[in-house]
Amino acid sequence: MQDSLQDPNRIVITGVGLTAPNGNSLDEYRTALLQGKSGVQVFETRYIKHPVLAGICDFDEFLYQKRKERRRGTRAGSVSIYCANEAVKDSGLDWANINKSRVGVYLGTTEHGNVETENEIFEIAQFDYDTKVWSHHHNPRTVANNPAGEVTLNLKITGPHLTVGAACAAGNAGFIQAAQMLKLREVDIAIAGGISESIHTFGIFASFASQGALAWHDDPAKACRPFDVNRNGIVVAEGGGICTIERLPDAIARGAKIYGEIVGYAMNSDASDFVLPVAARQAECVQLALDRAGLKPEEIDIVSSHATATEQGDIEESRALRTVFGDRPSLAVNNTKSFIGHAMGAAGALELLGNLPAFQDRIAHATINLDEQDPRCELRQVVANRPRDMEKVEYILNNSFGMLGINSVVIIKRVPAEIGGVFGD
Repeated sequence: MQDSLQDPNRIVITGVGLTAPNGNSLDEYRTALLQGKSGVQVFETRYIKHPVLAGICDFDEFLYQKRKERRRGTRAGSVSIYCANEAVKDSGLDWANINKSRVGVYLGTTEHGNVETENEIFEIAQFDYDTKVWSHHHNPRTVANNPAGEVTLNLKITGPHLTVGAACAAGNAGFIQAAQMLKLREVDIAIAGGISESIHTFGIFASFASQGALAWHDDPAKACRPFDVNRNGIVVAEGGGICTIERLPDAIARGAKIYGEIVGYAMNSDASDFVLPVAARQAECVQLALDRAGLKPEEIDIVSSHATATEQGDIEESRALRTVFGDRPSLAVNNTKSFIGHAMGAAGALELLGNLPAFQDRIAHATINLDEQDPRCELRQVVANRPRDMEKVEYILNNSFGMLGINSVVIIKRVPAEIGGVFGD
């Protein structure tokens, strides 16, 4: 056991920072999930001739940024800076004395730059499209590495940074990139997760609307309905979930609190269609993550599903989960999007983080708005409308899938209290 604790290939989460449409800390967020509190609201966006629904965050943008810095930067950067600072603060790291050249930043995102380009085009349209009024800040605002780069500027990090473009699998991809870089000894501390500013671009709403995939309900809280036969599409959301991630021996040596251990992960591609998912490839991704973790399907206690409340997406993931897990009744399958909408690049990170406290309270939060389960999404393990008490929660598996057929899976293990586990017995 002692030798195992000194294994530098064991990777753990030691700090959490987040903003979600229904909470700005892990405690607030978890409470909202257990109480069935939605964060979906009516929202108005440019050029869309009717109100839409969105998951909107309400955090203090100026807690860690000056107004001048915020004006120069982006909403995605602001989300990232807030969550990264919250994670660092939560981690207990002696930040002033950390070697910043050994810190890496790895943030997943679905898309970046659309918001800024739309804003600039709208602005020059007021001046007969005179490009002289185009902002000189446009280029640094729209480069793909912007969100992670803004974090390095704010926290004075001189190590590597990447914004990982992985569609809606990006939150998981940020965690995976961090784990790999830590194992390669490229960094000693990783700040990683996923972020989204998606609601601030009208184009995402217009595109989903043109697909017939934009959700609406007279009661916004009931709009996002994964697995439900009466679902009618996606609720777009913004948000961020960022963690400090370290090698286990380093975390133990400094007496860190540990939220969980990343024991398995996988990514693969459908190679089939721009938007339509493939159950077989998703099942292969889940199985690969299990194999890398050395786990059997029956050892997983909670599956955090990706289901977006789109017909094909829900059906294919249900097929994939049945392929891997069968109908074992002790498994709990839940869905966080039903509360906050689809936070795109932040989705996987927020969905995983919302489930982590289950290691302690042994409760699988519900999938709300599941009034009549689609028979084509036959999963008897789905936690519908009310949280479920669990006998044990040792392993949580998090699914995140995205356009162009990108699939990602991360598995987290509970860490015992004797070595610093926050949620240990």
